[in-house]
Amino acid sequence: MLGEYRIEGRRASEIAASVERAIGAGELLPGEVLPPMRELAVYLEVNPNTVASAYRTLRDRGVIETAGRRGTRVRPRPTSTPREALRVDVPPGVRNVSDGNPDPALLPALGPALAAAADRATARPTLYGAPLIDEELAGRARAALDADGVPAGPVAVTSGSLDAIERVLAAHLRPGDAVAVEDPGWGSLLDLIPALGLRPVPVGMDEDGPLPTELERALALGVRAAIVTDRAQNPTGAAVGAARAEELRSLLAEYPTVLLIEDDHGHHIVDVPLHPLAGVTDYWVMVRSTAKAYGPDLRLAVLTGDDVTVDRVRGRQRLGPGWVSHLLQDTLIHLWRTDAVDPSEVAGSYGRRRDDLIRALADRGVVAQGRSGMNVWVPVPEETGTVSRLLHAGWAVAPGARFRMDSPPGIRITVSSLSHGDTEPLAEAIAAACLPGEARRYD
Repeated sequence: MLGEYRIEGRRASEIAASVERAIGAGELLPGEVLPPMRELAVYLEVNPNTVASAYRTLRDRGVIETAGRRGTRVRPRPTSTPREALRVDVPPGVRNVSDGNPDPALLPALGPALAAAADRATARPTLYGAPLIDEELAGRARAALDADGVPAGPVAVTSGSLDAIERVLAAHLRPGDAVAVEDPGWGSLLDLIPALGLRPVPVGMDEDGPLPTELERALALGVRAAIVTDRAQNPTGAAVGAARAEELRSLLAEYPTVLLIEDDHGHHIVDVPLHPLAGVTDYWVMVRSTAKAYGPDLRLAVLTGDDVTVDRVRGRQRLGPGWVSHLLQDTLIHLWRTDAVDPSEVAGSYGRRRDDLIRALADRGVVAQGRSGMNVWVPVPEETGTVSRLLHAGWAVAPGARFRMDSPPGIRITVSSLSHGDTEPLAEAIAAACLPGEARRYD
């Protein structure tokens, strides 16, 4: 049974632990088929219901999946092997365009803001029982959301966008529920969903966001939630346009009980308008992170949504961390008060770098996309060789496997560190890596 490995245990918890130990030790590999429940029950001399309970526990933890006639298998990417592990080690002398980080030169200086927050803390220390969110922060966040046409709703604050999404999913869904996710999409989110015991359902993308036919298919399959990135989609740079937003809203309106989560992490680094989808389902949230515009270490995101969802998030937050540090909240307030970030300047800088690279690639016969944000996505025939050839040429790019489920191969390039003089050499290296040897032709 399963080669050299023997599943052990008499109780459901012991059987589940035996399988998890084997996966962690590499003795059960991704995609490996587990024994049918009745067969394993006979082997272990236990009731089939005991094995069924063990398998249910493993599915809820995102360790295994049931694939119909193909049986029960170890997940292709167990939660113990996150997609972040699929990164390229960058040797000395190699340029790193893989990390997804913002340009430090475009981030505001935090010294004055932190000093102002410290002064406030000295004058008015935050003690137990303080409000979860500063009144001014909530007011400024809500005003910005109003200006972008986001429906009215209370405001909460979390420790980044992934923290917000996790809390919202946990507030509504149970292990085994299905979630529609963009494909390709944010690798950390694709790790989070199975870690919560949820089932990701891929939704194909183009430069205008999720494809309506793909979302319709996912909704018809019975997903309980859908997650959409409005702008600066990672890794493709897609941005939901007005016409696409109307199509998606019409689809979602037919499934009012589906939880809609919108991620607008590109706020203040993009120059394309927001076209929110919220308002057509009973439960929804809009999440805005400060990471890309103000710095990843600020660890703060604001969200709004329907009353029930926001209340559940706040209630669970009180029983966990309690609140997001008011020192961080006051730091962000100071940055907003002083207009420390010029969104048009930041968006323009990233836009020029993206557009230059896409044009240079097009000149060499390489198709790429990147409508907003700081990333460019390049479809490639195969990833491993392309990434390896680029590394040999002095460029470290992100392999598409970090972001894909069913979508074709690709690589992600982060333009944040590129200067004008980098564009042509990088485009030349990408073209040579994508179309090596005789397959490449010059105009």
